[in-house]
Amino acid sequence: MSAYTERAAGSPVADFLAEHAQILSITVFFVACLAFFTAGTNTFMTAGNILNVLRQAAPVLIVGLAMTFVIITGGIDLSVGSQVALVNAVAAIAMASGLPWPAATVAMLVLGAVMGLAQGWFIAYQGVAAFIVTLAGLSILRGLALYLTQGYSIPINDAPGFFWLGRGDLLGIPVPALIAVVFAVVAYVAIRSTRYGRQVVAVGSNMEAARRVGMPARWVIASVYMISGLSCAVAGLLVAARLGSGSSNAGVGFELQVIAAVVLGGTSLTGGRGTILGTVLGTLTIAVIGNGLILMHISPFFTQIVTGAIILVAIWLNTRVFNAKFRLPVRAGGKKR
Repeated sequence: MSAYTERAAGSPVADFLAEHAQILSITVFFVACLAFFTAGTNTFMTAGNILNVLRQAAPVLIVGLAMTFVIITGGIDLSVGSQVALVNAVAAIAMASGLPWPAATVAMLVLGAVMGLAQGWFIAYQGVAAFIVTLAGLSILRGLALYLTQGYSIPINDAPGFFWLGRGDLLGIPVPALIAVVFAVVAYVAIRSTRYGRQVVAVGSNMEAARRVGMPARWVIASVYMISGLSCAVAGLLVAARLGSGSSNAGVGFELQVIAAVVLGGTSLTGGRGTILGTVLGTLTIAVIGNGLILMHISPFFTQIVTGAIILVAIWLNTRVFNAKFRLPVRAGGKKR
């Protein structure tokens, strides 16, 4: 057998490509999308439109950051859209009933964390597949939101402080975008520089090995779903604040956008690998595509086709192209160099 079973990296350039292939690919794709829509419409690169894209992308990015942690552990959360809808509806009902918006905000954050932790408990401690648990959650939580609102939109009145969270600007930057930036920084530091982040990656790489070395593997899995629920609560509140109402129809197709952004950013659906920067770029790419297609007067329904195609191509690139082309060299005996 040869000393190397795969093509050796050998040079600093090849090593860099091996380590950053997915980030580089999504960066190139993102820049290409910017160039395409800038050439296709005169209004795309205006300051107003860019700020609008950032405002609308913020809820997807916030949940996408949490979804990155979930997928790194080898799981999936299909219920994020329904969680956003339930928080959105309950927040509007609570404020319409006279509850002050700060109290309603705190209550919704608790509700989101509880929803996520409940699903995480079934997955981590009862051994039910994440796909099944969150698929059930998708149906149950959306149905609960429909039951509470009876299908109607619930207006929110006299809450200027709450509306500022969704509509306001700070130093010319939309407040939702600033909140998303804070989440991104926290997520980046957590996954790169904290013990918890290392545990998330270890559990996703090999749960049994992580458990045997003393890591609280089950709690790590449950906790990422709690974080996902908390992020959904923030997203639901931001949507309610921007629209000035709550509706059971909020977040329809939200899970598709979130998962597309995460996998496009290079996070492996098999677990053990993912990047926060990739998720940020993936989210912005999805937002740019949706916004650009509308400005070019292409049917918004076409966005769903593009999003689904992006998921398929991103997974194909991750599993067939980058893993094969930029895999680290392996010595005889199976150990990576």
